[in-house]
Formats: sequence, C-alpha cells, structure tokens
Amino acid sequence: MAIEYLKRATKTPETETGTAQDVVTTMLGEIERRGEAAVRDYALELDKWDGPILITREDMERRAAEVPESVRRDIEFAADQVRRFAEAQRDSVKDFSVQLLPGLTAGQKLVPCNVAGCYVPTGRYAHIASAYMSIATAKAAGVGTVVACSTPFRGAGIHPYVLYAMKVAGADVVMTLGGVQAIAAMAYGLFTGKPADIIVGPGNKYVAEAKRMLFGKVGIDVFAGPSEVAVIADETADPLMVAVDLVGQAEHGHESPAWLFTSSRRLAEEVMGHMPRLIDELPKTAREAATAAWRDYGEVIVCDTREELVEISDRYASEHLEIHCADLEWWRNSLTNYGSLFLGEETTVAFGDKCSGPNHILPTKFAARYSAGLSVHKFLKPLTWQQMDREACKTIAQTTARISRLEGMEAHARTGDYRLDKYFPGHNFDLGLPVEA
Repeated sequence: MAIEYLKRATKTPETETGTAQDVVTTMLGEIERRGEAAVRDYALELDKWDGPILITREDMERRAAEVPESVRRDIEFAADQVRRFAEAQRDSVKDFSVQLLPGLTAGQKLVPCNVAGCYVPTGRYAHIASAYMSIATAKAAGVGTVVACSTPFRGAGIHPYVLYAMKVAGADVVMTLGGVQAIAAMAYGLFTGKPADIIVGPGNKYVAEAKRMLFGKVGIDVFAGPSEVAVIADETADPLMVAVDLVGQAEHGHESPAWLFTSSRRLAEEVMGHMPRLIDELPKTAREAATAAWRDYGEVIVCDTREELVEISDRYASEHLEIHCADLEWWRNSLTNYGSLFLGEETTVAFGDKCSGPNHILPTKFAARYSAGLSVHKFLKPLTWQQMDREACKTIAQTTARISRLEGMEAHARTGDYRLDKYFPGHNFDLGLPVEA
C-alpha cells in the first residue's frame, strides 16, 4: 500500500487568516459602538457607496424590469430547482409525538427561525446563484423575515441580476451592503430593527471571519473558507475532463484548493499536463485566480487502492467532491466526509454551483468531518415538548429524585417530592437519601 504526492500545496487555508482576524475585530468593535453611522462610513470607505442602504419594493420592481427576459428565465429556473429540493428536505423531517410511558407523551415540533440574514457576495464575480441558494432555502423552511445583503457593484447599487435573483427567491428586505459591515448590520438589526437569528451565505475571508466572531450572538451556516474541490479518478476517467473540472473551481479565488486523488499515475501526469494550458486560456480575472490557486494550493496524490483513496478523501473532507470512477455506488456508500458529492463525469460541481438543485453553500477547511452544507434544517429548530398525567408523574418523579440526590442536587429532587406529596399523600416512596450539605 502506498500514498504518493506528485504535487504538494505550499500553503494551507489557515495561511492567510491572521490579517482577517485583526481587521474584523476592529470593524465589529467600531460598528457595535457607533451603529449605523459606522456601517455607512465603512460602506463609503470600502465600497464607495453613499446611496440608500434599504432598497424599496418599488425600486426592486423597477430594476427587475430592466433584466433581459432570457436572464429572467434562467434565474427563475435555477431558483425553482433549489426551492423544490429545499421543500423536499423540509418534507423529510416531521413533527412527531411518542408515548414513552402510559400517561407520558413527548414530542418534537419543528419551528423556523424568525429572521434570517442572507449574504450574497459580489466581488470578483456577481454571485447570482448564492442569492437563491440562501434565500429560497430559508423561505422553504418557513422563515418569516429574510434580510438579504449584497455589495454595491461598480458603484451602482446591487448587481441587477443578483437583485432579480433576490426578488425571485423571496427576500423580504434587501440592503445594499457588503463585507463585514453587512454581516454586522444583519446581526445587530441595523436599518431594519430585526436582528438576525442566523446568518448564512458565502464570502471572502473577512466575511467568514465576521461570521465566526459573531457565532453565538447569531447562528451561522458553516465555518467557511475559500472554495475547495477534490476529484477522485481511476484509470477509466478522462484526464482532460478531470483537469477542466479542477480549473473550473480554481477560478473561485487565489486561495481555492484543487485536489486530485487517483489510482492512476498515467492519469495524474496527463491531468497535470493539461492544467497550465487550460488556465492560460481563461479570461484575465479567472486566469490570475486559477494560476495562484493551482500553484499554491493544488495537490495531486496517487494511491494504490480505492480504499486508500477513500482514506485520503475523508481526511481532506473537501467542500466539493467529484467521482470519475467505475462502480459509482461503491464510492457513494464508502465515502463519509464531503460537503456535496458529484457522481460521474456527467455531474460536475459547476452544475451544483448554479442550478441543479442541492445547495452550494457548503463546509470548507475540514468542517465536512462534522457538518453539512446549507439546508432547510439550518433554519429549523427541532423543539421538544412533553406532557404527563399523574400516574406517569409518579414513576418519573421517584427516579428523578433519586438521581438528583446521587448528583447532590437537593432542590431538583424536591420538585419531585412535593408533587408526590400532593398527588399521592400518605404513600411511602423511595426518594433516595437527602443531600446533607
């Protein structure tokens, strides 16, 4: 058995985090101290935006009318795909009740968050898809108020296609804000009076750090970092198609890892041979991002067996994981750590990024070992309830009193004692030995 690196990364996702932490700490402190005034100052300084923060429904409708019909159809189709998948997720979890003892019924009630904040980045690219990925999913979960934010695009307000996607997905409030100031505004309820219960959506390292620092005050979707892709390929894979898909995700940004895990040295060498040409053929913005990403974060690993490939893949826990191999069912049943799985050459990550249905807001930086991507479940609270009659109370109260006293918690025990005294006077129950001190 052997695992061999043909290409190793020179950087890791943690390499660039220190600066972001310092910047975000300062900004959040200033916004908490000065509120909306600080947000407006940051919007002007960082995004050159001094226009209205809140977008009116009339302005949204006016700008939607300017979107070409063909673009509207594509956005509406993609949003419907995401909404339908999210609704199916919602239908897969139910309220329930169960009788645990005669007279004791307990249950679960799924309650959506009241306010969700959805961040839609617009920096190097206008992330149209991120609007409906987050907003439509929140609405499918039943969230009452969805507040959406996106960065001003080239000094002219939110990108019109992003704004249309927000409208189609069902955003209740839209704010022209980007970066840390947007995350803070949603968390503190600035401009809306509605503090978010949860904030979701992708973003750069500053946005990710702001969400991490605010976690606890608000819920968040995932601890996010730069987009990642891994491809597992065997000797049956097409080297060009594998390389195309690696480049397809490397264009996300300079810090986006692209990993190839394969059992075929021949395929690995052919893929590595294709990468420079495919990157060089990209437009300037994408070319610069993909060049740095592949140079600094790209890795190629050759393994002897498919079991070793599973071991490596689960160790990396990639955000996106493509399988270009024979026996796809074996891989689906064997792999455990990934954000989202794409089985077969026909099923590339870009399809999931844009419109196939499952959500593209996914865990990165090894978080797929313990968490999943954005879904309706992130917006739902499975709240429990219980109710019992006096006969059930008789059984539960005795056990509670005894365990409480074993733990040294006399006041807990007496909540059972007093009920038994009231409901069953004169009975001699075994309630344990009272706590002395």
